[in-house]
Amino acid sequence: MSIIRNITLAALAAAATALPANAQDAEVNYDTSIQPPRAEQREHSYTYHGITVSDPYAWLRDESYPVIDDEDVLDYLRAENTYFETQMAGQQQLVETLFTEMRGRIKEDDSSVPQRDGDWIYWSEFEEGGEYRKYYRRPAEGGEAVLFLDGPALAEGHEYFSLGDISVSESGRYVAYSTDTSGAERYTVQILDTETGELLPDTIEDTNTGLIWAADDSMLVYGRANENWRVDRIFAHTIGEDSANDVEIYHEAQLGFTTSPGLSSNREWLIIAAGDNETSEVRFIPITDPTAEPILVRERQTGVEYSADIREGTLYIWSNDEHVNFRLATAPLSDPGNWTTLIEGSDEFYLTGFDLFRDFYVTEGRLNGLDQVQIRYYDDPSRVETIAFPEATYTAGTSNNPEWAVDRIRLSYESPITPDTVYDYHVASQELETLKVQEIPSGFDPSLYTVERIQVRARDGAMVPVSIVYRTDREMGGPLHMYAYGAYGFAYPPNFSTTRFSLIDRGVAYAIAHIRGGDDLGRNWYLQGKMEERTNTFNDFVDVGRGLIELGYTSEGQISASGGSAGGELMGAVVNQAPELFGAVVAHVPFVDVLTTMLDTSLPLTPGEWPEWGNPIESKAAFTHLLSYSPYDQVIAQDYPPMLVTAGLNDPRVTYWEPAKWVAKLRELKTDNNILLLKTNMGAGHGGRSGRFEGLRETAEEVAFILWQLGIEE
Repeated sequence: MSIIRNITLAALAAAATALPANAQDAEVNYDTSIQPPRAEQREHSYTYHGITVSDPYAWLRDESYPVIDDEDVLDYLRAENTYFETQMAGQQQLVETLFTEMRGRIKEDDSSVPQRDGDWIYWSEFEEGGEYRKYYRRPAEGGEAVLFLDGPALAEGHEYFSLGDISVSESGRYVAYSTDTSGAERYTVQILDTETGELLPDTIEDTNTGLIWAADDSMLVYGRANENWRVDRIFAHTIGEDSANDVEIYHEAQLGFTTSPGLSSNREWLIIAAGDNETSEVRFIPITDPTAEPILVRERQTGVEYSADIREGTLYIWSNDEHVNFRLATAPLSDPGNWTTLIEGSDEFYLTGFDLFRDFYVTEGRLNGLDQVQIRYYDDPSRVETIAFPEATYTAGTSNNPEWAVDRIRLSYESPITPDTVYDYHVASQELETLKVQEIPSGFDPSLYTVERIQVRARDGAMVPVSIVYRTDREMGGPLHMYAYGAYGFAYPPNFSTTRFSLIDRGVAYAIAHIRGGDDLGRNWYLQGKMEERTNTFNDFVDVGRGLIELGYTSEGQISASGGSAGGELMGAVVNQAPELFGAVVAHVPFVDVLTTMLDTSLPLTPGEWPEWGNPIESKAAFTHLLSYSPYDQVIAQDYPPMLVTAGLNDPRVTYWEPAKWVAKLRELKTDNNILLLKTNMGAGHGGRSGRFEGLRETAEEVAFILWQLGIEE
């Protein structure tokens, strides 16, 4: 059952914000005889623009980072982990129940939909009980399946394992792949000769980009990270030679910019992209000669983003140079900076990207926040075929289309109550062919659930979309879980999640708030949640929570919330602003020490993040603004809800000390008896444990924590 409606709420800003009775008097539901760790305060401060900030937990940043060997730091993290394990011990039966339940919704011996790429058809498979995929192919003209890359074998003996990129050479003989075994996103490339089954002696360290083969298999192009773990150089590696002799084909000199290699859709051109969060620059190099002089499309201009592809000597350029919602332009390769509009920018339609094929091209975007996929034709720009999707809220897009000359395109589709579905769209007949629907072995009946897409008015008048799913037999006013991200222009999709139903089937409604900072409603929606307008993101989330209470979906203190990374920053900000709303909060690898991080140019992401958050080193206004909302800096003496916080010791994106410092300061200042837990993965990074079931167990812990704190009995 799907419902779509608009709801206007008046005077949300004036909604009651009084704290409930002091939590010192509230019922305590955990073992208070076990005392939590208390991090030592050590005098430390820093001064910029005449403003001095005290930071007594700065010592939790190991001075030898990225090596972490300070025993004081490690002892504190271990003590917090012990406290987490001790307090969660009473919930282990629930964790096991949830894990078994969640695992029962996963088809263990699953496989991807095969797809042709040149002379081969490729797919991947999980074996029953397997944590990682195996990768297969067979000749397109017929023949036996061949295992060419074994994920479980590569992961064996490693606490953490991530397969970064897999790239098959043009002849099909060589397979280059990159692996990370720590979670630090420091990938090592190796090359397999499929004819002999042996690894070549070639090994390339410190990569973190895609891998692109030259047309004749003689070279592999990749990006190498510098000492600050920013990819600023592109190299061409000659097969059979020492990687120390690799040829640098591009060096990005601008601080904050990173670079990466790509391949044109027709596989004739190597594309070198450089940029940060708001500015782009693109170069083309013939794939037959990766060391040739690059062709610059257009020089970088601050605030102008663009990407490009090519067909028959004509460049197709997606850019925001003339309209905030992007246009599509063309230019001759001989005069690449002379752009002519093909598709005008639109206030209503947000153009998010395009894909070129030999005989047609595809544009993607959003209209009223909903995904759109359109087929367009080179010989008739007015001919537009929009693929229709049936539900009120969903996510859809192109997926895995490696070939140039095709008569169909591969699409993915899902909604909160529609499992992941893979289609082939037949261009000539305009028909969707269903290739696979995600199987739920334990069963799934979508008729048991209602999906709504509503809008809630924020305090400044903005209408914030919210996707909600709940059991149709659920009584209004019960517990509700809120999720959001709200940063970097990432629109969190109204997708299908099997783990989500462990909450929903226990009477918890699930709401995705499409708040500003994401680009759900267009590029301006994103711009209204960054830099000096960043606090709109936090206000939107709080106002959606209050709006859902006013509409009768839930009640104060019965809302749980979760978010990760920049979404973890969101969690930190909203519990500072409106702690009374929440009965439980989970913050995964939260970006909560915003000001200190933006002051630290040695960290991998900092210079490139200044266009997103502001540069507090150069700007006093940016410094004071970040200080005004940075969750760590704004912790005060007040009641906070029950909270579970996670970290990854090897996380290069949100370093472990951010959540550790935040928890330490919360323990110092909070005035309640609510539980506060910190769990640090000592052998993982930003994404937590690797492997589909190891990661699933952490999700079961999160859901168990929420159910426990909301008082929802099994």
